[in-house]
Amino acid sequence: MLSEWSNAAEIAAAIRRDEISALAVTQAALQRIERLNPQLGAFTQVTNTRALATAQAVDRKLAAGVDPGVLAGVPFAVKNLFDIAGFPTLAGSRINATYPAPQTDAVLIARLEAAGAVLLGALNMGEYAYDFTGENAHYGPSRNPHDLARMSGGSSGGSGTAVAAGLVPIALGSDTNGSIRVPASLCGLFGLKPTYGRLPRTGSFPFADSLDHLGPLARTVADLALAYDAMQGADDRDPACAQRGTEPCWAQLPKGADGLRIGVLGGYFNQHSEGAAQAALTRVADALGATRQVIWPEVERARAAAYLITAAEGGALHRTRLRTQADEFDLAVRDRLLAGNLIPAAWVVQAQKLRRWFHQQVLKSFREVDVLLAPATPISAPRIGERTMHLNGVELPIRPNLGLYTQPVSCIGLPVVAVPAAHAGDMPIGVQVIAAPWREDHALRVAAALEAMGFTAQRPDLN
Repeated sequence: MLSEWSNAAEIAAAIRRDEISALAVTQAALQRIERLNPQLGAFTQVTNTRALATAQAVDRKLAAGVDPGVLAGVPFAVKNLFDIAGFPTLAGSRINATYPAPQTDAVLIARLEAAGAVLLGALNMGEYAYDFTGENAHYGPSRNPHDLARMSGGSSGGSGTAVAAGLVPIALGSDTNGSIRVPASLCGLFGLKPTYGRLPRTGSFPFADSLDHLGPLARTVADLALAYDAMQGADDRDPACAQRGTEPCWAQLPKGADGLRIGVLGGYFNQHSEGAAQAALTRVADALGATRQVIWPEVERARAAAYLITAAEGGALHRTRLRTQADEFDLAVRDRLLAGNLIPAAWVVQAQKLRRWFHQQVLKSFREVDVLLAPATPISAPRIGERTMHLNGVELPIRPNLGLYTQPVSCIGLPVVAVPAAHAGDMPIGVQVIAAPWREDHALRVAAALEAMGFTAQRPDLN
């Protein structure tokens, strides 16, 4: 029997067996969104008419004996920086709401729909993706379904909220410095940041081009892999997209962690966190029997380089808007983008040199291991409106430092799966499963092994 907590694989199987129609699944999901979204703040746009039409088309294909795809009738939603034909691509901003609506969908939306999925709408996010909290000055915060007074994480906060609350089984987000993995950790979900260049970004609003990734969040590893496999493939319109054929992962999940060498990142990754983050990491490492510790050199400097590159590229992207529409920005975002425009070019050159060196050093670690474990966030979800946190007796601003552990990994484009690892009190917290470039299969297999051991997404208590 399907419910709002049914996963994508279950939904597609039930629709294929004619136990329920895609239209009925879509109608139920839209009704749940209408009921719960006012308190959650997940959706900024709901594509009711389109969703119902797409679901009916799936049902017609099935009735005619035509295979609609592996995601037949599965509802999904996307962060509102993905182009949806006929709707403004907000990117979390008030400025973009005035721009003409795109005429075509983002490539990844088209690929999921080609696999039979049904788009339900666009999801809240931090303005221009410069955020780790899920708070938006224009559209309100996306709230954590486990405690509506707490942050969902960002900048893909609406994506985390929507999946964790059972509004959709799959959502797409973007990850420049951790914006898929932070919401996954705080909302108790699985999230995949693929290798940089693996999935095309065509039809999405950028933040920092040399760091931007797109990927899915889901409540199960199988759903994560199904969505990822459906979205793979080169696209010449994104110059950063690798010219690689598809390398499906879903069928490899039953292998689990068998034969994989698993290590634990130490040094920097043992610092700057509260006990819950380290306890979660220890719990995962113990479950996998991972005892080898790996130290990456100069991680703190690599994170600083990522900061400089992010600020400089983001500032350059928004220079005209900063000149002409400065008052329309969230003030916190505006000030960081302005600062990015003031960074000396020599600093950015040095940051890129360090980034390349760090990448080379990190690749050496994968001669000894296939997968590395690290905390995903230093703390569980803070309360909405909180501005500082205490880590090891030091008071730090929350907004930049929720990405303490994700940012150095994004900087060099490695594939990562965030796994719900534990609960700190009543709130979830996650762990990163990091693999070598182009080995998403390794990270997903380890995530599947952990899921089989009981590391699963937790359902919040929502009325």
